[in-house]
Amino acid sequence: MSGFFSTPIEYLKGVGPQKADLLKLELKLFTYGDLIQFYPFRYEDRTRFYRIAELDESLPHVQLRGHIRAMETIGEKSKKRLVAYFTDGSGELELVWFQAQKWVARQLKPGVQYVVFGKPSRFGSKYSIAHPEIELLSPQSERTGYLQPVYTSTEKLKIRGLDSKGISRLQEQLLALALEHIHETLPASLLALYSLMDKREAMRQIHFPSGNEQLQKARYRLKFEELFYIQLRLLTLKLSRTEKYRGQVFNDPALLTRFYTDHLPFDLTGAQKRVIKEIYADVRSGRQMNRLLQGDVGSGKTIVAFISTLLALGSGAQAALMAPTEILATQHYQGLKPFAKKMGLTIALLTGSTKTKTRRQIHEALESGHLHILAGTHALLEDPVQFQNLGMAIIDEQHRFGVAQRARLWQKNREYPPHVLVMTATPIPRTLAMTLYGDLDISIIDELPAGRKPIKTVHRYDSHRLRVFGFMKEQIALGRQIYVVYPLIEESEKLDLKDLMDGYESIARAFPQPQYQISIVHGRQRPDEKEWEMQRFIKGETHIMVATTVIEVGVNVPNASVMVIENAERFGLAQLHQLRGRVGRGADQSYCILMSDVKLSKEARIRIETMVRTNNGFEIADIDLKLRGPGDITGTQQSGLMDMTIADLTKDGEILKLARQAAIDVLENDPELNSAQNSNIKRQVDAQTKEVVNWSKIS
Repeated sequence: MSGFFSTPIEYLKGVGPQKADLLKLELKLFTYGDLIQFYPFRYEDRTRFYRIAELDESLPHVQLRGHIRAMETIGEKSKKRLVAYFTDGSGELELVWFQAQKWVARQLKPGVQYVVFGKPSRFGSKYSIAHPEIELLSPQSERTGYLQPVYTSTEKLKIRGLDSKGISRLQEQLLALALEHIHETLPASLLALYSLMDKREAMRQIHFPSGNEQLQKARYRLKFEELFYIQLRLLTLKLSRTEKYRGQVFNDPALLTRFYTDHLPFDLTGAQKRVIKEIYADVRSGRQMNRLLQGDVGSGKTIVAFISTLLALGSGAQAALMAPTEILATQHYQGLKPFAKKMGLTIALLTGSTKTKTRRQIHEALESGHLHILAGTHALLEDPVQFQNLGMAIIDEQHRFGVAQRARLWQKNREYPPHVLVMTATPIPRTLAMTLYGDLDISIIDELPAGRKPIKTVHRYDSHRLRVFGFMKEQIALGRQIYVVYPLIEESEKLDLKDLMDGYESIARAFPQPQYQISIVHGRQRPDEKEWEMQRFIKGETHIMVATTVIEVGVNVPNASVMVIENAERFGLAQLHQLRGRVGRGADQSYCILMSDVKLSKEARIRIETMVRTNNGFEIADIDLKLRGPGDITGTQQSGLMDMTIADLTKDGEILKLARQAAIDVLENDPELNSAQNSNIKRQVDAQTKEVVNWSKIS
């Protein structure tokens, strides 16, 4: 970072050590660079004065000129309010204060001309503005034709005079000093191609716009730049990896062809075939593959994974499949074993509970090359696990594994890093995937296998419980099994357990033994108790599984065809969709019943209506992104990539696509950024430290 923008904020006139400490603590603003990139979150329209006669409560804010006719205090004790009757000749308006009434009353004088600003509300035929901004009419206050920036502030800052207007005054001072230090960060070719405003003008207009059109251009420019540099960073990582790491070449499809013709138990969907072609192109290219495979629950990722392993095994290499939990790893193993047997391949399972003797046998068979496929948990990463030639590593549920764990898998082959296929059943909106996994190639399975019936989802209120119990009994009579899930709220385990036990008791009354058997799983149980209860359900010994801990991602019980989600309003959309995916694994029609209270917040209603309307995980993920924002969806480990100052992935998908394409074009033509036309980009990248994720930061 150049000297000027790394100047500590206390050196700005009007700040000083005490205010600087507050700005650091409250807003994380440490330097001139931090402050100048602290952008307004909205703008108030001061481009005109309204007449009271023109008011409409749909207007967000209005600016008025006039005088106070009279004032009075109305109401008793805690409900007291100060009302000033304000007029401009075209009508009358009430200005209302519920706090600091004595102080406000001392400041205001009837008959004097004021400028008033605020949000108009209507009660009957009268308009009022609560807690308006008010100042004496002067040449300064009468100035119009501008958009006033509004900055985030806090109560502690406001006490020290650093409300939105106070921060705006600091920005004005800083901008006057900073303009000569702001350099263009994009090449002239990109500015022309995408009609972008220059950087210096964009920084001026974002803080002090001269009009709406200029403001929009400034925002567009800064968003484009931010997304361009994030994409450039991810694509540079990808480029350096593909250049640096050669991949084993697997170009013998004989094993795969034999499986297709002799043993494939069903037809693949078009989406599955497309993804297999993408993987085959990668593994015979000579470059190391790093591919993310996204597919909704039940879309058939596992068979694609098995076919991918055949490409490696056909060329004499071995394959590993790593899952986050023992249940899931065991399930993958059981699912792949029959296929491996038909193909004459050996497969083993390695988890934390594998016995020492079996472990030793697995290690020997791996090193000698007699073991072809190893499924397992984190146990695969342990030092004694050495492959003769690991060629394909498949990682299920990527978000449960960190980068360090992926790197340890890489080290299992000293000559060539294995090709990596990362699978997830959590649909990620495209804009987010481009940013979070921009260094991976992305494949999507976006259709369900033939014969798979879509899950029917309904919403029922608590008052319908007896009808729901009746439906559950009908399904059990048909030989089906049922999940009943309660929300898990971390802060309140006691409440969770109470909800669960109350629910369990009412279910036990409605479904009495010995006719019905019920399993129960919750966070207070020991792991072996949980496992025992899960296994009873998986084996079909119990009819109903009551649980608080969200049932393991991917647990496969084809006979379970009903998912009842209690207090559905307390779950996020992604969670609801994941839970629904626990049923619909067999050929029978499956159902998801969302139970809720009658009182629902607006967001909860949108979540439940979305679930009832669609089974499409990508559509659900897009709505979830709009409701929650990117940070919440990605979890903390990805938060660095979300460190954006102005772009918003929920709204800026189109700009992101253009910025990514621009970054691809730049790197294709000049991967080292050595050409004169890319000198601005090179200077910007070099100025940032290696730890910085967002290379667009001002420097």
